[in-house]
Amino acid sequence: MGVTVIYAIIIFCLLIFVHELGHFIAAKSVGIRVNEFSLGMGPVLLRFGRGETQYSLRALPVGGFVSMEGEDEESNDPRAFNRKSPLQRGLVLVSGSFMNLLTTVILITILALAIGMTSNVIDQVSEGYPAQAAGLKAGDRIIQINETEVDSWSDVTGTIAASKGETITILVERDGEIITLESGVVTNEEGRRVIGITSRLEHSLPKSLKAGVVSTWNLTVEMFRFLKVLFTGGGSMDDLVGPVGIVSIINEQAKMGIFYIVNLTALISLNLAIVNMLPFPALDGGRLLFLIIRQVTGKKITDAMESKIHFAGLMLLFALMIYLVVQDVDRFILK
Repeated sequence: MGVTVIYAIIIFCLLIFVHELGHFIAAKSVGIRVNEFSLGMGPVLLRFGRGETQYSLRALPVGGFVSMEGEDEESNDPRAFNRKSPLQRGLVLVSGSFMNLLTTVILITILALAIGMTSNVIDQVSEGYPAQAAGLKAGDRIIQINETEVDSWSDVTGTIAASKGETITILVERDGEIITLESGVVTNEEGRRVIGITSRLEHSLPKSLKAGVVSTWNLTVEMFRFLKVLFTGGGSMDDLVGPVGIVSIINEQAKMGIFYIVNLTALISLNLAIVNMLPFPALDGGRLLFLIIRQVTGKKITDAMESKIHFAGLMLLFALMIYLVVQDVDRFILK
């Protein structure tokens, strides 16, 4: 369990640091005065100053913050958050989630690069299968099946599965030469048409980066589908987990290896990015919503009024966190 706690602290600190770093970089880039950049919450363990900003490490690795001049109160400082244009403030607000989104892409890209991506190059030809009889060899790059050009392993397997008849025509590239072969097709135990070949894994940065972007997009779509179901009454609070639940999941993933830990970190980072942009008070999305509303309504909502609403939202988030902790203890510890 000790290793799990270490993993959990590293993951939480990394993702929070990345999130707050996004706010920090964006604030500095538009000229906002940053009073403090803190990793962690609670009592200060370490603090030092550089220029106008104090940097601190705090005892509880459960959060962090970037304290900007004029963020929650009126300030006459020309470099205060409240003195900047709506576009500049909006950029600062979305930058934390953007960094978490970028982190998700990077982590999935690293995973894909380390593990390898399937390709349309044959790695092994299974003995006794039609591919062996057809003369296919390891290292052959399949470029066409019947009339369909292929450039990925999913193209290969999909085209074979969708083929008709007892044989298929396969064009392969071998030692710079294009060869045409005829192969029979058999049906495996799952009812899928196959010829008995496996894919060679390629460690390609461009392909891995593409996989990182595509996977992040697909996961984002799934996350929004889940939120839609949850907020329209089709979901349940039982589908949510808090810090205790996350640590428990980390414990299970740690048993399966570092790749699973990295994958889980990517998922948590994506969740952090999306949840932070929800239009709820105290969250970045809530602050962005108020920024838009105040542009429309003018000064009808004061800084003091908005600050109170965000404080109320923060209290509700704390209440939700306590509820999830109690629920997680019952599900993951007392079960």
